[in-house]
Amino acid sequence: MKSIEDLLEKFIIYSRWMQAPVYLGLIIASLAYSVHFIIELVKMLAAFGTYNQTTFMLAILGLIDISMVINLLIVVIIGGYWTFVSKIEMAKDTDQLDYLGKITASSLKIKLIVSLVSISGVHLLETFINIKNFEIEQVIMKIAIHLVFIISALLLAWTDKLQDSKKSA
Repeated sequence: MKSIEDLLEKFIIYSRWMQAPVYLGLIIASLAYSVHFIIELVKMLAAFGTYNQTTFMLAILGLIDISMVINLLIVVIIGGYWTFVSKIEMAKDTDQLDYLGKITASSLKIKLIVSLVSISGVHLLETFINIKNFEIEQVIMKIAIHLVFIISALLLAWTDKLQDSKKSA
C-alpha cells in the first residue's frame, strides 16, 4: 500500500510540470504584445505632426498600458514558474534577477494586484483625459472597477500582514 501512496504522491508532485506549456504560451503572448507595441509606436510617430496634446497623451498612455500588461505577464510567468513549477537557477555570470530568491505565493499575489491597480489606473486616466467621448455610466463603471481593485489590494495586503504577524508570534 505504501508503494501506491508513494507513486500517487510522485504523480501529484510531477503534475506541476503541466503548467510549463501555459508559461510558454504566456511568453508567446508577451512577444505578440511587444509586436503590437512596436506597431502602435510606429503609428504614433507617423502621425506625430497631426496630434494635438490630448491625442498624443492618449497615444503615450496606450503604450504605457501595453508595457504594464507585458510587465504583468512577466510577473505571472517568472513568479508563477518559480513558485509553482521549479526554481530558476542561472549561472553566476548571467543577468541575475535580484527578486528571484524572494518570490513567495504571497508576494506574487501582491505584485499581481498592484499591476492590476496600475493598469486600471492608466485606463481611468485615459478616460478622464478623453472624458467627452464617454457616457457618465461608463465613467462611473470604470471608477467602480478601479476602486474594487484598490480595495482588493488593500484587503490582500492586510490579510498578508495578519498572516505574517501570526507566523512571528
